[in-house]
This record gives sequence, structure tokens and C-alpha cells, in this order.
Amino acid sequence: MTISFSLNGRRVSMEADGTRMLAYVLRDDLQLTGTKVGCGQGFCGACTVLLNGEAVRSCSTPLASVAGKEVLTIEGLGLQGSLHPVQEAFLSHQAFQCGFCTPGMILSAYALLKKTPKPDRLQVAEALDGNLCRCGAHVRILAAVQAAAQKGGAQ
Repeated sequence: MTISFSLNGRRVSMEADGTRMLAYVLRDDLQLTGTKVGCGQGFCGACTVLLNGEAVRSCSTPLASVAGKEVLTIEGLGLQGSLHPVQEAFLSHQAFQCGFCTPGMILSAYALLKKTPKPDRLQVAEALDGNLCRCGAHVRILAAVQAAAQKGGAQ
């Protein structure tokens, strides 16, 4: 079937099996490897992308369900070669160690800041609860999201 959607602000149209999971289409077909596949079952959050502004697990999102919608991956978050404020905050707060969970964390944080521009620490923790970090960078991640909020991270 032909599936068309907006990907990082650009129209994409492709012939594909609509039951394939979005994460694999992004990584294998479209070469956008920033989206990671951790558990493959939607539990760890490494594969998080935004679908019409909502954080979703792309490893459990069938391609057909994105038809006509907007998908944002980590590759599309920055502006013309510069980092987004959330990305900058993750760097400045060293809010990662291995970096595997980072794209999903950043996109989940961005989705939160779009809805709640000035979240408190508990709101940040709750919004990122489904994004797992095995390296233990959670304290720095929380601080980075709050710092991004102070700098207008919802842009």
C-alpha cells in the first residue's frame, strides 16, 4: 500500500506493508537511525518519536497508523544545523552516559514542554517515567529538562 505522511517537516510517500512498525521503517528504509529500538515491545521508550505532537513508541506503531499525520524524530528536532534547547540542555547537564535512551528521552521531554512549558520536577519525572535509562542519568536528565524549560524548550 502507499502510505504518505510528514516526516520532520517533509512529505514522505512510500510503498510499504502498513503492518510494519514505524521504528523499523525509519531506521531501515529511511536511514534515520537516531530512533533506537530497545525492547521492541513499547516498554523502554528508546524508540519514542512524536506523532502529531504526542510521544509514541515507534516500535509498536504500525506504519499505516501514521498515514496523513506528522512524525517528528530526533533528526528533525534541531533547527537548520543547530541544536534545539532541549538537546542543548542534555549536553550541558551531561544528561546521558551511553546515549542509547537519549533520543527518546529528548522527544518525550519536548512533548512535555509543548504541553507544560514550566513543569515542576514531579511533572518531568512522571512524563519521563516510561523512558528507561540503564546508566542511571535520571537526576541529570530531570535537571536538563527543567533547564530547557527555563530557556523556552517548548519552541
